Amino acid sequence: MFDRSLLNDAQVTQLTDAVLTVLDELGAVYQNEEILKALEAAGARVDYGREVATFPPELVCRFVEDVRREQPSPGEDDGHRAFVAPGAGRLFHQLSQYYYDGAERERRLGNCADYIQLLKFGEVVHRDAGVGHCLLLADVPAPLEPLMATLLQFEHVTRPAGAYVQDVRQIDYLVEMEELAGVEGLHWLANVGFSSPLRLGREVAERFVCALKRGRPNSVYVMTVSGAGTPVTVAGTAVVAAAELLANWIAGRALKPGVPLGGGVWIATMDMRNGESSYSAADAVVRNLAVREFLRRWTGTVVGAGGGGYSPAKTPGLYALLENAYTAMTLAAYTGSHPGVVAGHLDGGLTISPVQFLLETEFTESLAHLAPPLEISEETIGLDTILSVAHAEQGDYLQTEHTLRHFRSALCLPELAGRAGWTGRDSEEQVLRRTQRKVDELIASYRKPDVDEGLLGKLRAVVERARTELCG
Repeated sequence: MFDRSLLNDAQVTQLTDAVLTVLDELGAVYQNEEILKALEAAGARVDYGREVATFPPELVCRFVEDVRREQPSPGEDDGHRAFVAPGAGRLFHQLSQYYYDGAERERRLGNCADYIQLLKFGEVVHRDAGVGHCLLLADVPAPLEPLMATLLQFEHVTRPAGAYVQDVRQIDYLVEMEELAGVEGLHWLANVGFSSPLRLGREVAERFVCALKRGRPNSVYVMTVSGAGTPVTVAGTAVVAAAELLANWIAGRALKPGVPLGGGVWIATMDMRNGESSYSAADAVVRNLAVREFLRRWTGTVVGAGGGGYSPAKTPGLYALLENAYTAMTLAAYTGSHPGVVAGHLDGGLTISPVQFLLETEFTESLAHLAPPLEISEETIGLDTILSVAHAEQGDYLQTEHTLRHFRSALCLPELAGRAGWTGRDSEEQVLRRTQRKVDELIASYRKPDVDEGLLGKLRAVVERARTELCG
């Protein structure tokens, strides 16, 4: 059986001791007085002048013991479990600031027009699932971006899926827009994590406090580059990343006792020759897995370990697709859970590409063939056909009615990527052209949903008031 463990007990102990030292001697910067006061009340040492909280080992160990007692018994896990195919992707929570125009073959800083095209694309591809935010609106002042994104969603899609909030001042306006529309949950707070190493800036800290007060779990993340935000080694990265997650978990519980814990690790590695970074290289994946395993074995808490949608490829195509798929497969092998592949990302998530989104969607659909239960019945066995074909003296299975009835459901029939295999640049070019034609067809088929112009007027008024109050 494949051994999913990367660490032995002695190594876990060594990493634990290092984390305790880092938290005790360095601690973390919190540019928020409310967090610092809560940590001080919980037993941390606080230097208000430097905005630094340090964590005595006994405080950390007591916290870990409490957390371990909360975790359910893991039971027997021999590394085998039923495969669950990743779900279909959707345009919901994309953080890309650049748009890849497949027709022009160019990458550009996004704008409202690009976002509207993306909304139309999403409305046709997955209308019932809703369409959400992508950080493309570079032509809109930053304080207004999530508000404008929400307004455009109401104008162009049937089911707006909300906006990504980075500034807590935006929340009241978005809540007002929700109330006007009679819907809930159209905003979510951006992820909370240190600016590695061990520094929670003022805006992120405000968002952290706000999320806890609004009933969100204490779910934090580490997203950095090994060799820059953390040490260059796997071991050093595991120590700093684990220290960051633990510090924020302790801070969250200090602010709100009993709040559920969660988190994720997205660590990239850098090519020291040119500064290019990758979240999907093997040396990046192993760092995410090492942090995940270390925290699970020390604290009993399971965190995410990256995903399958962050290829460093700069242009869409099969290379980016297969790199994402291989990363996802590797994570599935070590964790037992297959992450999603569909994101439409290029350049490590900086760029969104409708062409890439369609290629990944088609590939993900094929993964359903791996998921149980298999369809075993008299009809799918086709015993009469097997006996009739016999030793193929009169022809093989290709000529049978059984094959004709079942080949569409029994086989993958990719419309875009095909099944001929890569034969060079010409075949790749054919795939890109075919997929871009599909993107164009989908957008051309878009029909604007019925829109309440009175509601849009009220929503625009909220945005304009925010423009005055937030932008001056």
